[in-house]
Amino acid sequence: MAKVTVSLDAELVVEVMVLAGVGSPQDAVELVVRDYIQRGHRTEERVASEDAPRAPEPSPQDHHG
Repeated sequence: MAKVTVSLDAELVVEVMVLAGVGSPQDAVELVVRDYIQRGHRTEERVASEDAPRAPEPSPQDHHG
């Protein structure tokens, strides 16, 4: 996989490291990015399932005798 280099504010990276419980700045930022992508995919799946056609619900029938 291709690699990129990104410059970030040191305080931001340290906060991510603390929140993620990771000692490496590279690993901490990678975890955050991967989590963000996974959340996006879950949201897409949820929206797709909500847009899927649903079977019509049976209408209540009156039983008058």
